[in-house]
Amino acid sequence: MNWNKKKDAPAGQEPRSAADASLDRKMKKRLKWIVPAVCVVIVAGAAWFAMSQPKAVKVSASYTQTSVERRSISESFSGFGTLQPANTYTVKSLVAGEALSADFEEGDIVEKGAVLYQVDNSTATTNIEKAQIALEQAQRNYDKIADTRYVRSDVGGTVYALKVAVGDEVTQGQEVAVIQDNSKMVLKLPFPAADAVNFQVGQSALITLDGTFETLEGRVTAISGSDVLGSGNVLIRTVTIEAINAGTMNNTQVATANINGINSIESGTFAYQAEKTLTASAAGTVSEIYVPEGSQISEDQALLVLVGETLDETIQNAAESLRSAELSRENAQEQFNNYTITSPISGTIIEKKYKQGDIIETAQVLCTIYDLSYLQMVINVDELDISNIAVGQSVNITADAINDMTYTGTVTRVSMVGTTSNGTTAYPVTIRIDETEGLRPGMNVNAEIIVAEASEAISVPNGAVQRGGYVLVTKDSPSAVNALTDRTAPDGFVYVEVTTGVSDDNYVEIVSGLQDGDKVGIETSGSLSAVGLIQGFTGGRTR
Repeated sequence: MNWNKKKDAPAGQEPRSAADASLDRKMKKRLKWIVPAVCVVIVAGAAWFAMSQPKAVKVSASYTQTSVERRSISESFSGFGTLQPANTYTVKSLVAGEALSADFEEGDIVEKGAVLYQVDNSTATTNIEKAQIALEQAQRNYDKIADTRYVRSDVGGTVYALKVAVGDEVTQGQEVAVIQDNSKMVLKLPFPAADAVNFQVGQSALITLDGTFETLEGRVTAISGSDVLGSGNVLIRTVTIEAINAGTMNNTQVATANINGINSIESGTFAYQAEKTLTASAAGTVSEIYVPEGSQISEDQALLVLVGETLDETIQNAAESLRSAELSRENAQEQFNNYTITSPISGTIIEKKYKQGDIIETAQVLCTIYDLSYLQMVINVDELDISNIAVGQSVNITADAINDMTYTGTVTRVSMVGTTSNGTTAYPVTIRIDETEGLRPGMNVNAEIIVAEASEAISVPNGAVQRGGYVLVTKDSPSAVNALTDRTAPDGFVYVEVTTGVSDDNYVEIVSGLQDGDKVGIETSGSLSAVGLIQGFTGGRTR
């Protein structure tokens, strides 16, 4: 890779030779191995000339004049590389089976997520169903075991009796409480079968309490379906009547009832609508009581909670079994999804290896996709030049395969990691090209990175600037007023000090020190006397 300098020279202007130009970066790199060689040559030459005792060599210099000019100058770095797609993806199969569909061809543009292949998934479908059943079973088992730590009420009502306290040890099946639902009272009475057959559920009943003869409204909730022989050889049917408890009735209260003018044959005793004795489903220690004795509790509400090492271990085992079933279900779903093969990126199909009906094997490459939304290339930049390369710099791209076309790229990455070879380190620089019409991956292209530019800059040939930043100007030049008095100049010239800027192969920008109208002097040659030259190389002898 080389440093290139662009120029904008006027017509008819001959560029200066490299021998007359100031040292540029290219020379700096060469100096790494040239300097030692030159030193050896100088020492050997000096010894040879000393031995041959040459006569004095006469040297004379001549200068040409040229006017300063305004021109555009650009400094650039050139390299070459191979175009690559923005992204490449090789699609592989994770499953085996027949390709039921493969509805795409090479050259097709596909979107990310588009279905490429559908592989026969009948076995995977069965595995998902099995895994789902196992998961549901594990969930029910966990829910049941986890709930054994709680004692819940089967009915809503009042905690009539609480048989344990916090800290008590209970065994599985032990009675812990009695729940009564006394919001309604139930009365079962015998009626003549001939009359009861005409009764209906929901029919009103008038209840009369024994002792107080107080009456209250009731409702028929059930009628026995068969006749039985009662006392006095009378056929009867049992009728169940429900009445709202105003808080004065209990399960010792006796009453009779009248339905549609028909009195019950006998009296009966009220019963609570529901009464349930709660037992512990597991052994443990009572940790907390949520509903105290005498308070109301809802159906399925927790009365108390149990703790214990054995209980905790049983619940933990159930939880682990549930998690294992969940993982199995997830794995089965992932395997099922693998039978539908989709595009991982948006791009162009470059290669298709399997078609519909083919038998696909696991881990086989099915197709290759290129993301051609942009192209990129990597060039290697020498360690002496890498400091001039930065992200965002513009790059001119040309390809030998495409004539008269220049593409624009951008530096997107300058690597901090270099590769050393033969004592020189190079650093990879990545370039992105967005407008790629005509370009293809794999093409070899040249890249020119614009490092610095100057427009309409005062410039002179490179050979006009002497080491240290000095320029010869004619005595009639406008800038001659700034002549340096401590430097002896050739006849007709004076030295002025300048500051240089951007340079290319032929010209250098003068930032300060010169102005329009100046004429500069450039040394063109130095001549040696013929006799002195010959004598110098013959040890002073002539033939």
